[in-house]
Amino acid sequence: MQLGRNEPCWCGSGRKYKACHLGFDERIEGFRAQGHKVPSHEIIKTKEQIEGIRESGKRNIAILDYVADHIKAGISTQEIDDWVVAKTKEFGGIAATLGYEGFPRSCCTSLNDQVCHGIPSEEDILQDGDIINVDCTTIYNGYYADSSRMFMIGDVDDKARKLVEDVKKSVQIGLDEVKPWRFLGDMGSAINEFCRSQGYTVVREIGGHGCGLDFHEEPWVSYVSKPGKEMLMVPGMCFTIEPMVNMGAQEIYEDADNGWTIYTEDGSLSAQWEVHLVVTEDGYEILSY
Repeated sequence: MQLGRNEPCWCGSGRKYKACHLGFDERIEGFRAQGHKVPSHEIIKTKEQIEGIRESGKRNIAILDYVADHIKAGISTQEIDDWVVAKTKEFGGIAATLGYEGFPRSCCTSLNDQVCHGIPSEEDILQDGDIINVDCTTIYNGYYADSSRMFMIGDVDDKARKLVEDVKKSVQIGLDEVKPWRFLGDMGSAINEFCRSQGYTVVREIGGHGCGLDFHEEPWVSYVSKPGKEMLMVPGMCFTIEPMVNMGAQEIYEDADNGWTIYTEDGSLSAQWEVHLVVTEDGYEILSY
């Protein structure tokens, strides 16, 4: 439904539409008319919503900081999940992954050739030389924050260390392309180009996503996309950048027994860093890392 110029703006500011988001919407419609995919109002977060996501993000960051301070060889991935449970409760939050579509733990712990969705277990003991991704999503006052980090356990060999460091670099390269009125494809293609230049492959089937009012929202975010393609980025959009990068081939498979954990088909190492951001008037703000 088209708002009248003097009606209250859809963003909840209380201002008249003509003085608030009319020009913004007209600019978006210009891109739509050119055939581009553009965000709906539901995708664009208000200032109040962004503040709520920011507060959730502070807790998600603190949980991963705790993991960073305590993770080491000899602990089980279940102990990591126990830390997440305890810190989430301490901070007044809820772990979004617990029970999500049947997922049985409060975080994901993806070890070595596990690409994502690794399930914490008493049987998985961290060894010297392992690399592991710990992925947390926190709900606080109804708002979601989602991010993950890689950890290198003990003496990691040079190739594994380079993979972890290069994937972190790729996220920053992607962030450098996050600017309002550009496209998600600009970001995704920059990540893919860098990773390929280092001899890696980027997982195609699994990507990032909108996040904030729910765990997984639109848009879906690819890291094998093309410049000028995918959804237009505008101020107020919140989404994750989380490329999953393999040292070997890009093919993956799902664990047939648990229905969750994704592995590299060839057994090569995989790494992922995830940040959760909001597009601003001049770039981006990271809400969780």
